[in-house]
Amino acid sequence: MTFDPTDPYVHVRGAREHNLKHVDIDVPRDAMVAFTGVSGSGKSSLAFGTLYAEAQRRYFESVAPYARRLLQQTGAPHVEEITGLPPAVALQQRRGAPSSRSTVGTLTTLSNLVRMLYSRAGTYPEGAERLEAESFSPNTTAGACPRCGGLGVDHDVAEDLMVPDTTLTIREGAIAAWPGAWQGKNLLRITKAVGIDVDTPWRDLAKDDRDWLLYTDEQPKVLIRRRGEPDDSTGRDYHGTFSSARRHVRHTLANTKSQMMRDKVLAFVRSTTCAACHGTGLQTESLRVTFGGLTIAEMNALSFTELVKVLRPVAELVEVDVATSTADSGERTEVAVRLCTDLLARVQVLLDLGLGYLSMGRVSTTLSPGETQRLRIATQLRSGLFGVVYVLDEPSAGLHPADAEPLLEVLEQLKASGNSLFVVEHDMDVVRRADWVVDLGPLAGEAGGQVLYSGPVDGLEAVEESATAAYLFGRAASIEGHDRDPQGWLHLRGVSRHNLVDLDVDVPLCVMTAVTGVSGSGKSTLVSQVLAELVRRHLGQAPDDAEDTEVHLDVDDAEGLESFNRLVRVDQRPIGRTPRSNLATYTGLFDAVRKLYAETAEARARGYSPGRFSFNVAEGRCETCQGEGFVEVELLFLPGTYAPCPTCHGARYDAATLEITYRDRSVADVLAMSVDEAATFLADVPSAARSLGTLQDVGLGYLRLGQPATELSGGEAQRIKLATELQRARRGHALYLLDEPTSGLHPADVALLLRQLHRLVDAGNTVVLVEHDLDTIASVDHVIDLGPGGGDEGGRVVATGTPREVSRATGSATAPYLARRLDRRAVATPRS
Repeated sequence: MTFDPTDPYVHVRGAREHNLKHVDIDVPRDAMVAFTGVSGSGKSSLAFGTLYAEAQRRYFESVAPYARRLLQQTGAPHVEEITGLPPAVALQQRRGAPSSRSTVGTLTTLSNLVRMLYSRAGTYPEGAERLEAESFSPNTTAGACPRCGGLGVDHDVAEDLMVPDTTLTIREGAIAAWPGAWQGKNLLRITKAVGIDVDTPWRDLAKDDRDWLLYTDEQPKVLIRRRGEPDDSTGRDYHGTFSSARRHVRHTLANTKSQMMRDKVLAFVRSTTCAACHGTGLQTESLRVTFGGLTIAEMNALSFTELVKVLRPVAELVEVDVATSTADSGERTEVAVRLCTDLLARVQVLLDLGLGYLSMGRVSTTLSPGETQRLRIATQLRSGLFGVVYVLDEPSAGLHPADAEPLLEVLEQLKASGNSLFVVEHDMDVVRRADWVVDLGPLAGEAGGQVLYSGPVDGLEAVEESATAAYLFGRAASIEGHDRDPQGWLHLRGVSRHNLVDLDVDVPLCVMTAVTGVSGSGKSTLVSQVLAELVRRHLGQAPDDAEDTEVHLDVDDAEGLESFNRLVRVDQRPIGRTPRSNLATYTGLFDAVRKLYAETAEARARGYSPGRFSFNVAEGRCETCQGEGFVEVELLFLPGTYAPCPTCHGARYDAATLEITYRDRSVADVLAMSVDEAATFLADVPSAARSLGTLQDVGLGYLRLGQPATELSGGEAQRIKLATELQRARRGHALYLLDEPTSGLHPADVALLLRQLHRLVDAGNTVVLVEHDLDTIASVDHVIDLGPGGGDEGGRVVATGTPREVSRATGSATAPYLARRLDRRAVATPRS
């Protein structure tokens, strides 16, 4: 097929990426094209894995070979031919960057301009020399606070944590941070040998002795005489090396590979604001420079709404001074005006996208995927590109309906500027705004990968087998509403964290509650942080997130915590960071599979244990690929690629292990099965069947058992965690906390998920979820609506009650949308 510049379509022929079944399709350029279908149907494989990947491959072909090695390249897609494809930019859903040094300012590149502003147009102290822009960054040697290295936080051991009970003696275990077993006995003997009384209560010891035991960097070697010891009279003398409690904690954190050991010693560490830079991460000289009367740290802390008020007066100056290269160039120069004008234009886009409540200093790890993607969209809008295909991954995900409107307007601006929009989307309101829809299915995994329809949106209505059409045109039954009565209440009074200030809130027990509100209103802070931390502390559990210990939580009173005996947080974080972690290992069903194979007659005859059938254990795995199933092939100037292991051909195991079969299938064959296939194959293995059944119940029947954790989406990871929890036979009252569980799910998958969540409530548990999906909100028992706006304009309870009661509330951004959805809902069908 030759390229015709007058042809307005992108032509795809023979696409076979992932589950796509030799797809041929034509989609228009200069239009908004929505890619729809149930989760796992092949939408992302077509939009990102094929179209975007091919556009990137062609771009890299035009780059010098040496430069290609410096770029993160995508592999060539499995497709026969694509014509009419412009250059592409991908805007994908990703959680915040893993580094705490990444901020909103760095994501949007606004920080570069602000640092230049302070360097070239800031007000310096008299006699000070002008600083370069990098001196205003905590991420550079020139700008970082020398005490905390630019982090703004000191992480150090604390005496009250290391010695929780000062009435104990050292022999009785006063120093909780000391190691156990032989090492602990060794330190006890050394302490006695250096003349410190191990039988005196800790509080009665001399302060110098206490400080030496906890904090010294000395490591003296002391002769330990063992003879005469009641516990080991035959022991030999030896020279023992002393290590302080702090040194032991730091050494463990720096060297151990055991998460259990890390968690143990982290209990003795407290994070405090750096006393030298007061949390700014900057050196003193940088903090002496101001602009508009603010230091750069103070400017970074302003919301974008407030930042505009600082920048606008300078940007609108008519008469300016002549700029110089000295430190007294000032705020009224042409340089200041130009920089402020540019900053103002960039910030205005963020305001238009409803992100005015964010600040440049906000750490990116605290951003939702929706916030991150809108920040990237804003950056692209300012780039002024023309003739580009923007491939977007669910731009409406994580957005309140009120926030989705300005986003759609920005997307229209991108299209009006001469660009094409290929949007993977589940929100039916967004799909209705598209010019063209490509619907894939009919189901997920191997049962998907086919184009059911490609054309104008209205034409999809006639496609009976399309799950999308059923929801887009109102044929699908609505999710049933509930009206359970609370069996008690959790009363919180005077809650303060982030933008929640002295908040009073009541959470009903044994029902399902949705916490709603616009982006930035405080929903995740209340649910994922405050509620989680209060219940975790009540249950005596260690923090499972570093954030839990970094922000002070102030609560005047919490009544009703005793109702819970378990806390379950079901979030979208990955179930593992390496390909070795997969669906089967995470859920525990692989334990049953390994045991099954070890119990076969041939395995027993050979003396094989269940460990033999683990690809993480040397005795049974393929040693060529170390159980990975593939080997990495370095191609220098081309993208690195992975090829099946030449020894095991991707099976992960050695030949002897693969000789053991169950019903003519090896353990590698089982890992290659989908959940649906395995459910039939292992139907008579109760422990495995239970796990597989719950995975099917949450709509994950299409996933392979051995599918690496790194290939799973956030929504898939969240449903795997939920399925793992559902398969456990638990008693008691658990609090389930979910942050946007429907994000990234097709409406058909949402219905499956909600059915399982209601099962948890029916079993006597409490479910609280942060949610924007109106059908989901309409189906819960109770709603807590926060707002009225985001940031400083939020953090208050605007309305509470049943969905119908909240839909009538005045001053609520959620109410009008919820009212319209309730009025449109079809007659509910009985819930199974």
